[in-house]
Amino acid sequence: MIRKLKSGKYRLYSRKVNAKTGKRRNLGTFRTRAAAEKHEREVQYFKRH
Repeated sequence: MIRKLKSGKYRLYSRKVNAKTGKRRNLGTFRTRAAAEKHEREVQYFKRH
């Protein structure tokens, strides 16, 4: 899940909320949406291999 920040950067959050905190885990901040989407694909690949 990618959200745009006020600073103009994009942050990648986990899809599930953390049961303990009730918030999503921050998986990294990127300058461009394309970079965030690329990393999201890498994360999904890593989870399954």
